[in-house]
Parts: sequence; C-alpha cells; structure tokens
Amino acid sequence: MQREMTAMAMHHASPGEVFALAPLGSNLKDARTTAIVKSEAFEVVRLVVHAGVEIKTHRVDGPITLHCLEGRARLGLPEATLELSGGQWVYLEGGVPHSIQGIEDTLMLLTIIFPSGDSGRPRER
Repeated sequence: MQREMTAMAMHHASPGEVFALAPLGSNLKDARTTAIVKSEAFEVVRLVVHAGVEIKTHRVDGPITLHCLEGRARLGLPEATLELSGGQWVYLEGGVPHSIQGIEDTLMLLTIIFPSGDSGRPRER
C-alpha cells in the first residue's frame, strides 16, 4: 500500500477535512516533507528537516509562520539565529531571508501567505 501511495499524486486537504498533525515520534526519521493544502492565497506544508540537514538561505515574498511540532531546529535570520523546539511558533514578515538547519529530526508546520498574484516560490538570497 505504501508503494502505491508514493506513485499516486500527493493528496491535498479539502476544505473542512481534518488533517492529523500529531508528532510522529519514532516515525519521524523516515518522514518526508508533504504539502497539506495550497490555494491562491496560502500554502501549508508539513515540513520535515532531518538532523544535520540545512535548507539554504532563501526568502518568500509573503509572510510565513513556522510551528515546530517536535524536534529542534535552528532558524537563521539576518539579525539573529533562533532555536525552535516542539511547541514553539515564529512569524516572519515577507521577504526576510532565512535558513533552517535540523539540530534533531524536526517536524514543523509551515504556512506561507501569498501576496496577490504571486506564486509564493522561495527565491535564493
């Protein structure tokens, strides 16, 4: 069944659909980043950053939020470096360059708000 799910198109949540965001525990080591929903206005992603992995500095035009569900990660910002751990949340204005590095295997909920008419794609710094 798992192999069949991988070959199929990724499922996005529908309006009113309940989506489980519970910590993955021991399954986190094998988890992958997945999009939960994407509309013209926003995108929500279950972001997995494994220990030692770095998402290089980039920015998006719209505001973002990162809610760390479990694990620990370092968020690199122009003026500071923040450490996020399970239960913590941070908001960034649009256009702020940032990087993310997994200290431990980490699960986050990423929300990106798209400015009108923008695809919201990350851009290299």
